[in-house]
Amino acid sequence: MPTRAIKAIFFTRFHHEKGSRVLHQIPEGSITPSSSLSALRTPLFSFDSATPYLIPTQQFCDHLLTFCVNHYRVIGYPVCIREGRYSRNEFIFNWSIVVEESLTDWVAYGEVVRKVGRLLRGLEEQGGFVSGEEDGMAVWEDDSEDRTWRMGGGSKVFALCEMLLEDLNNYAECMIPIDDSNTINLKLFPTRPPPPPIHAHQVPILTISLSSLSTPISSDLTLNRILPYINGIHSVAHIAQLADTDLSLTRKAIQHLVYYGCLVLLDVFSFAAIYAPTAEIGGFIVDEAVKEECVRYVRVPRVRWKGPSTTTTRMGSEASVAGSSRDSRSSVSSNASTSSAQSDTLSATDSLANPPGPPSSDEDTHNIPHETLITLYTSLRQGLSLRQWVLDNLELLLGIDVRRLITFGIIKGFLYRVHKYAIATNTNMAMPPAPPTSLQSNPTSTAPSTPGNAASDTSTIRNHPPPHHRESSAGANLQHRPSVASSLFAPGGERRLEEITKLDSIVSGEEVGGVGGLMRFLDGMHCFDEICMEVGLSEKSVEGRVKVLGDVQVFSR
Repeated sequence: MPTRAIKAIFFTRFHHEKGSRVLHQIPEGSITPSSSLSALRTPLFSFDSATPYLIPTQQFCDHLLTFCVNHYRVIGYPVCIREGRYSRNEFIFNWSIVVEESLTDWVAYGEVVRKVGRLLRGLEEQGGFVSGEEDGMAVWEDDSEDRTWRMGGGSKVFALCEMLLEDLNNYAECMIPIDDSNTINLKLFPTRPPPPPIHAHQVPILTISLSSLSTPISSDLTLNRILPYINGIHSVAHIAQLADTDLSLTRKAIQHLVYYGCLVLLDVFSFAAIYAPTAEIGGFIVDEAVKEECVRYVRVPRVRWKGPSTTTTRMGSEASVAGSSRDSRSSVSSNASTSSAQSDTLSATDSLANPPGPPSSDEDTHNIPHETLITLYTSLRQGLSLRQWVLDNLELLLGIDVRRLITFGIIKGFLYRVHKYAIATNTNMAMPPAPPTSLQSNPTSTAPSTPGNAASDTSTIRNHPPPHHRESSAGANLQHRPSVASSLFAPGGERRLEEITKLDSIVSGEEVGGVGGLMRFLDGMHCFDEICMEVGLSEKSVEGRVKVLGDVQVFSR
């Protein structure tokens, strides 16, 4: 919360003879002119122009009201108590605070005003806390220079306003005893923006150390099951699979962690991906503290460098990691083996909250100059894959964890991932392409079958099944697979199986991984990471199937 955000606190009351008046104002002269030596020279705004909003009609009482005047925002909670013991059978007052109009997180102060307003209403209804103090201590001075209520030094409402202003501005919380049975406890809670939608292909990474917590982070069963698998490498879908939890519940649990700032979301790390610096790279170059933090985070611990042979071995492991990353999208279930292959070189089990510590005294330490980090980050550019970048900077990457180096830049905001998208340029591509006519002309040539089965094959190929019949059509295709397999023993059987498999993917339309199933991703709004996760195929396979459609443009941004 911003310090000294509250500019003034004041208490107004509607008098049945004198109208709306300011009883208390902290600091003096902030709302109405005052002759006090410590008073402000000029009020923050004109009280007369704001009176209709501070003492509104009865329909707006007991509601939180806010309005802006003279570049300030006034937040109040007018209260109207209707009882016969008051003049005109009602008692109206308002406790308000003044903040800057540009303050974005003013909603937190509104909750404080609402709670204080309700507290004063309850104290007034219980024992006349506000009206009794006013009747016993207030003296109305009718002079032209200072038309204010003069309250005695024992005013509890004045003392309450003064303590609230100091405590909320200095500590963002307060605990003030009102009497023997009432105590006010307030705390300014920051208003967080709503969390973004969580996608299955995103990779969460923790920003806090869970091992340092003395109590469990939550009693939510799904959250406790997925926390051990959040390591900065596993995607949301992979975490749900490893933890054996529902994907929708996993996404909701991760969304809660994002809302409270416990983790951030990254893209799937791949050596085939492209990364480029943003305009924030200048801040990294001049900020020594961030560079020191980067050195601690990206340095590979417990590594001995003993000449070129060790370097060759290490880069061989990097190449194996690159190969495993390239094939990691072949299926969701294969991510577990990919992660285990990466853990040997890239410290896969460490998160952002647990950076690798310095090596022990008996081990060699590889010092990473700041100039090296600057050179590595600025050499990234569009059109250059991470794999090629690693090969071009072998000597500079000694002792550096490549995955952590890229992750640090993404989290700090001076690197961004260049994603690949596909968009259909032809608007008439709603239906998948027609199957080959050579197969349509003789549907029974694929395998010997009964006349009934031959008719079934013909209807499956020529007529796309409606949505409620697609399941049965898929089952029918599975029933025909044995006859297709038996035809492999005939000459040209392998080529025949390839044609039929391709035909199945085209005809099935909505089948996962089929060409027709990819149509819903060709609007330029779905990156290849999302498509690969949804269809369970590698990026190379998806790009090949997309190019089969013809009028599709693949671009990066």
